[in-house]
Amino acid sequence: MWNLAVLLLALAPVGIALPPTAAVAPATLYCQDSGSGPAVVLIPGLLGCAYSFRHVVADLHAAGYRTLVIEPLGVGLSPRPEHADYSLTAQADRVAAELERRGVSDAVVVGHVIGGTIALRLAYRHPVLVRGVLSIEGGPAETAATPGFRRGMKFARWARWIVGTGWFKGKFGAYLRSVSADPTWVTEAVVDSYFVGIDRDPGAALRALSAMGRTPEPEALAPHLREIRCPVRLLVGGFPHKGAPPPAEVACLAERVPRFSHHTIPGVGIWIQEERPDAIAVAVHEMSEPVADTSRSATTP
Repeated sequence: MWNLAVLLLALAPVGIALPPTAAVAPATLYCQDSGSGPAVVLIPGLLGCAYSFRHVVADLHAAGYRTLVIEPLGVGLSPRPEHADYSLTAQADRVAAELERRGVSDAVVVGHVIGGTIALRLAYRHPVLVRGVLSIEGGPAETAATPGFRRGMKFARWARWIVGTGWFKGKFGAYLRSVSADPTWVTEAVVDSYFVGIDRDPGAALRALSAMGRTPEPEALAPHLREIRCPVRLLVGGFPHKGAPPPAEVACLAERVPRFSHHTIPGVGIWIQEERPDAIAVAVHEMSEPVADTSRSATTP
């Protein structure tokens, strides 16, 4: 997925220097807060947005939950300040500040890809806020700059001459179809909705993505996984696709997280919230029950 993020860097005007990151005052994140009942927090990945959880939100509202879809700094409609700390640790702390501001605690936290990594950091740094972590295709990544991001940087050297976001939207739509078992959900309208935040200020989006790729983490996640006392459930799609957590990351979770379970959803790819939103709603309900699920692996029909 990060290859696509790097392609977006190609849209930056040639000659613009990207400023180094520096700590600034906390920014207010974009949050869709709706419904009533037990709180469920949903965190999209770096190429996602609140819109990507629309079907999950509808299912959760019908089941009697309050939902808070929080877009991390630089994602969707959240701000994209040039001088900011874009580390995953800082992202988790910002989500915590937003939840505290809204009086939310003991919530099931759902994260997609890097959003899942942010949720894991939130769980050990702010345990009172988190009842359980449901990670959709997200492992314990130590940086937002994956090997795919670094490989894509080479391509960006010549692709940056392309002007406009239309070409990238086409590439993004093709990517979504390639990692979906049933690609019919990927329409032009859906892709346009994913790009609402980027279209508002492409230059700011480019600088934020670049900052995410080079910001170091203040501390490693893996040594802290044993401190997570709430249940952690990893959902992965059974349809063969790129971008799933590497086996080493899954093994790390299984070895270090005391209450970890790994579930495969057959017939879907990496965007489970688009192809099987009901599976996510069911998992949230199970994690909200007083007795936690302790199975280590399973296949959800």
